[in-house]
Amino acid sequence: MNWLANIGENSINIVRRMGRGQIFLWATILSLPSIMREFQLFIKQTYSVGVLSMQLIVVSGLTVGMVLGLQGYNTLVDFGAEESLGQMVALSLVREMGPVLTALLFAGRAGSALTAEIGLMKVTEQLPAMEMMAVDPYKKVIAPRFLAGLISMPLLAAMFSAVGIFGGYVVGVIWLGVDAGAFMSQMSANVDLYNDIYNGVIKSFVFGLVATWIAVFEGFDATPTTEGVSRATTRTVVHTAFAVLGLDFILTALMFGGA
Repeated sequence: MNWLANIGENSINIVRRMGRGQIFLWATILSLPSIMREFQLFIKQTYSVGVLSMQLIVVSGLTVGMVLGLQGYNTLVDFGAEESLGQMVALSLVREMGPVLTALLFAGRAGSALTAEIGLMKVTEQLPAMEMMAVDPYKKVIAPRFLAGLISMPLLAAMFSAVGIFGGYVVGVIWLGVDAGAFMSQMSANVDLYNDIYNGVIKSFVFGLVATWIAVFEGFDATPTTEGVSRATTRTVVHTAFAVLGLDFILTALMFGGA
């Protein structure tokens, strides 16, 4: 019966971690008003989380947009609809690939860095030292990083989509010879501000909330050893990927399921 006992123990541990995570999120949200007193820390973390991720986002977005332009053209030209390439590239990026791929890249670069940084602070006993000096770690460490990730993620997703559309334009118009006017007019006529762009922003905001929450919680909850921080960093990337893909289906069903 050991296997049954292990299943029960693992289930209980999962529920406990979920409970700790929700309490952690609530404590972090309550600490957000203190950002005004730690504004310099917030700017520093925004630079670390957002600005330093721009290079990865721009290169990835450009590459994905070029691939979409090439694959889309090869598919649409068989039906004589290559002029709809701009619409296809824009909708694919704004609705789905922009928010999702940005969240996955964000987890791999910024999320893992946040987890490792907070985990190492726990290993070196900096967090307990703050509590002994009557300094709230949530206000000093967690809140600036959480808000920085929350704000950076939608901006990075918008940048990913914009650069991706440019990449699709370069391949479709400059390389393959699609009419530039048709490319732009089809895109502007069929990409709706509310149904497409705003829904993409909502997705990126939700993904940013979840990705940053998982990253800072895993670091804060990590076992204070080198191996514990390593495992926490791995869990951040894996759990964020599962959460983003699952939430993407749910949000897509809610936004476009009735269309």
